[in-house]
Amino acid sequence: MIKTVILAAGEGTRMKSEKSKVLHKILNKTILSYIIDAVNFGDDSEIIIVAGKNYYDLKNMYPEMIIKKQEIGKNIPYGTGYATSLCIDEIKGGDTVLVLNGDIPLIKKESISEFLRKHKENDDDGSVLSVKIKDPSGYGRIVRKNNEFVKIIEEKDADENQRKIDEINSGIYAFKGKELKDSLKKLNSKNKSKELYLTDCIGILNSEGKKVNAFENKNYKEFFGINNKYELSFANEIMRERVNEKYMIEGVIIENPSITTIQPGVKIGNDTEISGCVSILGNTTIGKNCIIKGSCRIENSQIGDNVIIDNSIIEESKIENGVDIGPFSHLRPNAMLKENVHIGNFVEVKNSTVGEKTKAGHLAYIGDSDIGKNVNIGCGVIFVNYDGTFKHRSIVKDNAFIGSNSNIVAPVTIENEGYIAAGSTITENVAKGELSIERSKQINKPGYVEKKKIRDEKLKEEK
Repeated sequence: MIKTVILAAGEGTRMKSEKSKVLHKILNKTILSYIIDAVNFGDDSEIIIVAGKNYYDLKNMYPEMIIKKQEIGKNIPYGTGYATSLCIDEIKGGDTVLVLNGDIPLIKKESISEFLRKHKENDDDGSVLSVKIKDPSGYGRIVRKNNEFVKIIEEKDADENQRKIDEINSGIYAFKGKELKDSLKKLNSKNKSKELYLTDCIGILNSEGKKVNAFENKNYKEFFGINNKYELSFANEIMRERVNEKYMIEGVIIENPSITTIQPGVKIGNDTEISGCVSILGNTTIGKNCIIKGSCRIENSQIGDNVIIDNSIIEESKIENGVDIGPFSHLRPNAMLKENVHIGNFVEVKNSTVGEKTKAGHLAYIGDSDIGKNVNIGCGVIFVNYDGTFKHRSIVKDNAFIGSNSNIVAPVTIENEGYIAAGSTITENVAKGELSIERSKQINKPGYVEKKKIRDEKLKEEK
C-alpha cells in the first residue's frame, strides 16, 4: 500500500494571517486540497496529514483521513523528521511511503506517479525528487559525485561550493516502510537548526549501504512553495493559466484567460464563450453554446445549453436551456429557471421556480414563489414573502399577467390567466381570468399648482 504523509503543521508566520497557510485558497480551493488530489491513488493508498494549530480545522474538513497533531512548545522537537515520526505507527514495513510538504499546490499527479514508479522500479530504499532552479537559495542541495547521488545538504550546513549547486531537494520523498521507520529512530538534532531533518533519513540509509537515489523533474514550476501572500498570488496565476488552457483545449472559448477564474472540477460544454471578469466556482456545470459576459460570478449551479448570462451573480441555482439573464441580475440559492425564461435588469430571484417562457424584464424581486409558464412580471413587482417572523410562498399559474409596481403579499395564489393591475397590492387569491385591482381612487385637483404658488409667495413676504 502507498501511505502518503502530508506535512501541514507549519505555523506559516510569513503569511501574516490568522488562517493556516495550507487553508489559503487558489482558484477557490485550499492549497492542501491540491496536494490531496495529487496523491489520492484510490483504494490502494492512504493519506496521513500532520497538523499543528490547524488540527481541528483539518479534522473537520477531512474526517475520513488520519490527522496527527504536532505539538509545538519549548521541549518538543522541530523539523520534518520529527513531524514524519508522528506517523510511524500508521506505517507497515511493506508499505511504500510518500512524504511531501503541504504547501506545494502546483504539483501534478503525473509527476508524483512517475516519481513513485522510478522509486519502485529502481528498488530504492529511499528516494528524493529533485529539481533545478536558477536561484537555489533557501533550499537543501542535491550533492552528486560523478553524476551519482551522494546526499542532501541543508543550506545552513552547506559550504561555499555546495551552495552553488542549482539542483535542490523538492521536499518530496519515497521510502520503503521498514527503512523509513528504522531511520527515523536514528535521527538526531546535531545541526545548526537543532532540528530533526527528514533529509537525514536519506543520509542514514546511504551510510548503511542501503539503496538511495535522487530523481530530477524538469518542470520547476510544479515545486513552487508558498510562504507569503505574494507567492500565493503568483501560484494563483500559474494555476489559472494551467486550468484555463485545459478548458480552451477541450473546446471552451475564453476571451481573456488572465481575468477569468475557473475552479478546477467545473464542467463546461463545447463552444461556450466566456468574456470579461468571470468567476465560475464550486460544483458548477455549464452546458454548450452558452455566452457568459461582463462581470459574472457563478457558484454551485447547474446551467443548461444556449444560456446567456450578462453581468450577473448566480448562486446555488439551476437554469435550463435557452434562458437569458441580466444584465445585473441576481439568482440566490434555490432559484430554478425553466427553459427560455428571461430575467432582466436588476431582477432578483430567490428560492423560487420560474416556468417556461416567463419574463421579468427589470427591477423585480421574486422570492419564495412558484411561477408558471408564459407569465409576465412587470417592472417594480415585489413578491412580499416575509411577515417579520415567517417566510411564506406565493403561486402564480400559467399565462398570468402581473402589472408594474405590484406587491404580491404571500401567501396568495393567482390562477391561470389572472391579471393584476399596475400598482396593486394583492393580499387575496385571484381566480382564473380575473382582473384584480387594489388601489385608491385617483383624485385630480384643478388649479392646485397656481394656488400653491400664491400661498408660497405670501409665506415669503411674511418672513
